[in-house]
Amino acid sequence: MRRLNFTLWSVLVMFLAVGFTSCSTEDEPQADEISNEVLAQFTDLGFDVSDIEFVNHNNPLTGESSKQYKLEGDILIPESQMREMLESDVFHVGAVGEQYRTNNLVSNNRTIRVIGYTGGSNALDNTMRTALSWAIDNYNALNTGLNFTLTYGTNYGSYDIVVYRVSGGGGGSAGFPSGGNPYKFVQIQSGTSSYGTNTTEHVITHEIGHCLGLRHTDYFNRSLSCGTGGNEGSGGVGAIHIPGTPTGFDANSIMLSCFSANEDGEFGSFDRVALEYLY
Repeated sequence: MRRLNFTLWSVLVMFLAVGFTSCSTEDEPQADEISNEVLAQFTDLGFDVSDIEFVNHNNPLTGESSKQYKLEGDILIPESQMREMLESDVFHVGAVGEQYRTNNLVSNNRTIRVIGYTGGSNALDNTMRTALSWAIDNYNALNTGLNFTLTYGTNYGSYDIVVYRVSGGGGGSAGFPSGGNPYKFVQIQSGTSSYGTNTTEHVITHEIGHCLGLRHTDYFNRSLSCGTGGNEGSGGVGAIHIPGTPTGFDANSIMLSCFSANEDGEFGSFDRVALEYLY
């Protein structure tokens, strides 16, 4: 993934604010809903809290609505999962390298069953369907203990990951694993397809990376890919450096915070190292 140049940044700044790094805007949170204590806890976990929101996250497939924290543009964390991360005995201090994971991972040596949703207004369009198949191929090409299968339909209950479309200018959202299982629901904004199959593949591969426990590669300095944002300072249990990945900026990582309109959709070499180390 490449940084946006000045021209592209200026043209696409609106999309970067609401789409290229985030899920669709839902209910606007009230600033006083997020206490200083919560901000401090997320900072201790290694998250950038500069854009934190407390949102009503609506899932049109299940009809459920829940209050969740949204951080770093596209990461959704329920309060219960934040507490789980705070209580972990895994600890890491400092931004010391490039690829990062959370303390929440998926149980290894298993099949991850993925379904692309095809019902009604939340159905993946043709570009998204092709991009999803390419994204699954990306993961199956890795030397890991995870095997991914893909089907399309509406009966998603028994599947591990459900990928579906929501309205929005471009981008997606997902969360982190819990209880050894991947985060289940991946939202892809409808405008993503306008940037082509490769960029849509990039977004889907990125969001599935979150479902498996990967953090943003540049979580320690989001301005490296977004043009804005800064260093979070001392990291915590939520940002654990993955051995074998480099220090310094990895411009080719698919897990950078922001993406451009002309991505190739493929893992960077150290993304592969990170996932093969974890799984």
